[in-house]
Amino acid sequence: MELANFEALFGEPKVESSTPVHPFLFQFHAPDPSQLRVDVTDFFSTSFEAIRSIQQLDDMRDETGVGGSWSDFLEYLVTSIKFGDVKLVFEGSESARLIAQKSKGMPRISVSLHRLVGTAANEAMARLSLHIYKSYKSNHKLLVEEQEGRHQLTKMLSAEQEKNKQLQQQLDELLYSNRRKSQKTHDKLTSATSSAAALYDSSDKQSDQNPSPMKAPNRVVPAHRRSKVRGVLLQDTEDD
Repeated sequence: MELANFEALFGEPKVESSTPVHPFLFQFHAPDPSQLRVDVTDFFSTSFEAIRSIQQLDDMRDETGVGGSWSDFLEYLVTSIKFGDVKLVFEGSESARLIAQKSKGMPRISVSLHRLVGTAANEAMARLSLHIYKSYKSNHKLLVEEQEGRHQLTKMLSAEQEKNKQLQQQLDELLYSNRRKSQKTHDKLTSATSSAAALYDSSDKQSDQNPSPMKAPNRVVPAHRRSKVRGVLLQDTEDD
């Protein structure tokens, strides 16, 4: 990360003061790649400012004790400001200190501030107000684009769901038609099998009830049972 890519950071610090004060807002921003500016104001009567050059930021890096590269230090600075604990500590009526700590036990980022008066204070309030508005517009644009993208995705999802629903209906109809054809084929086969079985049973029963007559074999009648030839047997007799 470089200061050229440094996006403005905003927040409300916890104020540590011996007297009641108004709420404050702060911003860290880089007006150019060579410096980092810090504005703190209550938009009422008290405003502070700090400007740090690249060299001063490098010295802050050494004082903080954050290891790693220059980019690592800037990323730690951003994380501490965005997600850490940020405090505004008053040091008299003309100065204050902005302290940011990523988490308890981690190195602290400390920036000394000097009080602004007159036109300089008004300019600090104007800068902060303008930058907050620009940030709002940018975030709002991103939100609108995200919502539009989500709307388009929702439409595509609905279209896909409707397409899948139609395909499912067609598949169900096809499966139903195939089941009907299969059932008809099964019924025909079952009917044909039943008819064949019934026909076979009927033929078998008829065979049992009406056996085919068998021809009796020609039998030889015993001699003693044969019919005697009726009539007179003529026989020559000798004269006594």
